[in-house]
Amino acid sequence: MNQHVSDNLLGVKDLGQQPKRRGIRFTLNGVLWSLQALFGFFFAGSGFGKVLLYDGVLYAAAPRAVAWYAAVPQPLIVFIGVCEVLGGVGLILPAMTKVKPKLTPLAGAGLTLTMLLAAGFHVMRGEYALVPANLLLGGVAAFIAIGRWKWRPIAPVTVTTSGVLKSIAVLGALTVLTFVPTWYTMTNVQF
Repeated sequence: MNQHVSDNLLGVKDLGQQPKRRGIRFTLNGVLWSLQALFGFFFAGSGFGKVLLYDGVLYAAAPRAVAWYAAVPQPLIVFIGVCEVLGGVGLILPAMTKVKPKLTPLAGAGLTLTMLLAAGFHVMRGEYALVPANLLLGGVAAFIAIGRWKWRPIAPVTVTTSGVLKSIAVLGALTVLTFVPTWYTMTNVQF
């Protein structure tokens, strides 16, 4: 009997074998995708709520729910909302479809800038309790931007039917899970 076979019979492991891992395996790419999906939906939903404030009646009622809305002109709130919606969608779609995936880190950078400006705004108003959330959101957006720009970039491909179908599915999910509930809440619930 050769040495390798006798060692295995005795329970000695081959030094060339790696032990099998069990359980959840975290990878940087997996963490980035999870954050992109979670924060993409968050920013898109949060931004959509601000976009809805183009309606004068909603804008007039909004400061009862969010005090800082009273200090910001309506067009600026809507503009911030549009930026957040586009940034949220930009965290997901370009990377997922691999069409212009460099837009994903740009979306992350834009959202980082938005959150830093929001933090500065809240500091100026003395609303210190809101600053940690802005910094957390901006930090995650920056992590996504750096991760997709340097650490785990996604190679671009040409437009494909499956990419278009994925885009439609994500936009449908955003609509059903984020936009419709936000619209319903803001138009049917009294602040």
